[in-house]
Amino acid sequence: MYILEMTGSAAVFSGMLALSMVPTILLSPFGGILADRGNRRNIMVTLDTLSGIVVLSGMVCFREGWVLAAAGGILIVLSVLGAFESPTVQACVPQMLSGDLLLKGNAAVSQVQALAALFTPFLGSIFYTALGIRPVFAAVILCFFLTACFECFIRLEPLRQREKKRGSAMIREEFSVSIHFLGKENTGVLKLLLLAALVSLFVAGILIVGFPYLVRTILGLSAGHYGAAESAMGAAAILGACGAGILGDKLRTGHLYRLIAAVGGCLFLSGLAFLLPAGVVVKYLILTAAFGGCQLFCNMFSIYALSVIQKLTPAQLTGKVMACVYTLSTCAQPLGQLLYGGLFDRFSSAVAVVLIPSGLVVAAIGMAAAGFFRKTEQEIIRKP
Repeated sequence: MYILEMTGSAAVFSGMLALSMVPTILLSPFGGILADRGNRRNIMVTLDTLSGIVVLSGMVCFREGWVLAAAGGILIVLSVLGAFESPTVQACVPQMLSGDLLLKGNAAVSQVQALAALFTPFLGSIFYTALGIRPVFAAVILCFFLTACFECFIRLEPLRQREKKRGSAMIREEFSVSIHFLGKENTGVLKLLLLAALVSLFVAGILIVGFPYLVRTILGLSAGHYGAAESAMGAAAILGACGAGILGDKLRTGHLYRLIAAVGGCLFLSGLAFLLPAGVVVKYLILTAAFGGCQLFCNMFSIYALSVIQKLTPAQLTGKVMACVYTLSTCAQPLGQLLYGGLFDRFSSAVAVVLIPSGLVVAAIGMAAAGFFRKTEQEIIRKP
């Protein structure tokens, strides 16, 4: 918001955000290697402390008038640190929990993330509008340092010690071990990663690009209507995380294909809304309900799929595999956004032509994966 006000350029703003995604995609695999080689608690403490120092430095640069350089630097450096922290955080959950508790732990993490996504942009805009940019900087710095302090109290079981190597030899060995595990030792994990990325390609593009386009441009509704629908989708994400935590292992791995099929059904329903001889408000309500359903089922599937991957992955490889999860999902989202941005522009007068086939394809992917999920369930049962 500050950069947009200072420059008035959406291109500068979007360019900074796009540039900040590059380190995440390129460096996440190395973050996974670090998570499997080092002390995960100490890594998190160090990275959050460094993040606080980066924002503190940015605050000083803002005061000196180097606004664009400071903003770009903060985004890029935090993206670099995030590429190392995300795999580490995700690898810590299975190290602390197992069985039904693992699923509930992932659900709790997802609930916190969904709550943050729902409330923090709103709170940030209020504080920024009322107090300016510097108090927001101060609050973020305090949060990073407090997080680092809390992380000092985390207790993790030590990982099995591995032979220490340096430099390129160690990196080659780590990548070789990961490729062997995913490509030969347990191809089911790789297939699940690719399946999740494929679903994300469709869903992320429609939800992120299509939803605001449909509400604001096609239906011609106000920003207030869009904001209300976004809040409903945020609430649906929280409900999905709560549902996964409550159901626990009651929803068997062999039935996860039904969640993907349900996402496809919601997309199909959203397309039908534009074929009905109904008013704008009715279409808006159906669209909000359908996309809220997508968010709910997607979040449930993500939590269950993540828990399945963690159960099938040895502790000493969890960081690298979690980095693959993070990298694939990060790559799939912009591809889906580009795809659906072009499709909605091409078929702006008949958006049902985009939504209905997409729903059918996603539902077909889910049904086709039924056998795979049943096989994966048996593999988890056999795993000691």
